[in-house]
Amino acid sequence: MLANQNIMYIAHGGGPMPLLGDPSHKELNSQLINMACSIKKPSAILVVSAHWEANKATITSAAHPPLLYDYSGFPEAAYSLTYPAPGEPALAKIIFDALQKAGIDAELDENRGFDHGVFVPLTLMYPKADIPVVQLSLLKTLDAQQHLKMGEALQRLPWKDLLIVGSGFSFHNMQAFFNPALDPDSQKNIAFDEWLIESVQHINTNTGQARLANWDQAPHARFCHPREEHLLPLHVCYGIAGRASSQHTSVSVLNTRASMFQW
Repeated sequence: MLANQNIMYIAHGGGPMPLLGDPSHKELNSQLINMACSIKKPSAILVVSAHWEANKATITSAAHPPLLYDYSGFPEAAYSLTYPAPGEPALAKIIFDALQKAGIDAELDENRGFDHGVFVPLTLMYPKADIPVVQLSLLKTLDAQQHLKMGEALQRLPWKDLLIVGSGFSFHNMQAFFNPALDPDSQKNIAFDEWLIESVQHINTNTGQARLANWDQAPHARFCHPREEHLLPLHVCYGIAGRASSQHTSVSVLNTRASMFQW
């Protein structure tokens, strides 16, 4: 990893709720703003969002990507949100080349827009929308080892002051979020979160990678992630960093404890 790159794994909250004044997102919103303020303003942002899966590692390459309102059932205001950040075709091509060089099949997409895993947190972190943004998909296989390798392929991107954001949620059981009887803020949530913190921040890189590759063996893993798409952006971040996280923060959101990491 280049010394002037910053990497973050964040929780992006429930759909557009962070931008609609939802009180359960207050702590999350504040932390996202704090994380942005803790680093030098980036020259460009690469986002790996939980809300895009593709057969190949696919990169947005349009100069002005639209927004995808990829949620439903929210107030009308949720569908008039704007975030007119430009794309960065040159960075998209660099990412494409790095993935191909590492033997990872990749593709550029000039039509894909930014989903809410991109524009919702970035609206809080960089509200001026004046920083170019590129989005990278997950792989439909949802294979943990493949996503670690995808990150490793991006360790030395020749782009100064690049911010890399893995946008997901360290706890993502939708039924638990909206069913108080299931108590998402239970010992199951906490046990998995403690395992995750230890794996990402407190043990050596080889062991951390092995644990993340076999994340579903962690305590209550499949309760916390019935489907792992919101965890895998963390794998990409860890692969890019190639080392333990230097900073961790826990926030309370939707009656859940969620972890965010920085490198």
